[in-house]
Amino acid sequence: MKGLDGKVAVVTGGASGIGYTIVERLLESNVKVAIGDLNEERLKEIEDNYPDQVVGVVTNVTSEEDIKKLLTTAVEKFGKLDYGFNVAGMSKSGLIMDQSFEDWKATVDVVLHGVFLSVKHEAQAMKEHGGAIVNIASLNSHVPMFFGGAYASAKAGVEMLTKNAALELAQYGIRVNTILPGLIRTPLTADFFKNEDLEQAFMERIPEQRPAEPAEVAAPSVFLVSDDASYINGTSLVVDGGWEITGYPDLSKFM
Repeated sequence: MKGLDGKVAVVTGGASGIGYTIVERLLESNVKVAIGDLNEERLKEIEDNYPDQVVGVVTNVTSEEDIKKLLTTAVEKFGKLDYGFNVAGMSKSGLIMDQSFEDWKATVDVVLHGVFLSVKHEAQAMKEHGGAIVNIASLNSHVPMFFGGAYASAKAGVEMLTKNAALELAQYGIRVNTILPGLIRTPLTADFFKNEDLEQAFMERIPEQRPAEPAEVAAPSVFLVSDDASYINGTSLVVDGGWEITGYPDLSKFM
């Protein structure tokens, strides 16, 4: 992909799963990376493996001070910031009429507010020279999920936040896009694949009849910051094996 060599990126949630696969893809293209994650041990391991290309910062994305520290560290260590990948996420499931506000708020704080804080401070770091930001949303930005109202609502918010950011930041040469993944095989979905009946219900709905590997999300994510995507701004790229065409199975029978 064009234009990646010598650039600097921040990746939240970059110590595992989709986030770490994005990190690997960036390192292959000679991009220096600041990783924000809660897993201090894993951050240290990655730093030790790539001492000249990676800096890790323990980061809670719901803390504006933590986000500021992550961005400051990236610029101080590598001299600038060109790309932001906002991947960190979580979900506390529950029916809307039963779910505690604490669980609802915990999900929305990480999934939506964390992206807002990241975009805000990434844009400030890029304002003088331009850059590109990719937010990882979800197919649930478009499709509701039984027992997942907080997550789906927050991810829908990420998609609209992306469009608003693209509108506002274009004047500074900053592009903002979002990826909407479907079912991905990551550590966070490991328990899901232990339920064979549930997995089969999803496979019947996904035309590709398989989950994606993290690399299949990382590749289009990195494409969106590259010079090859220089005229793509404010878009939502669905990466779901065609799942949106058919919709979700009825998950109520598994609850």
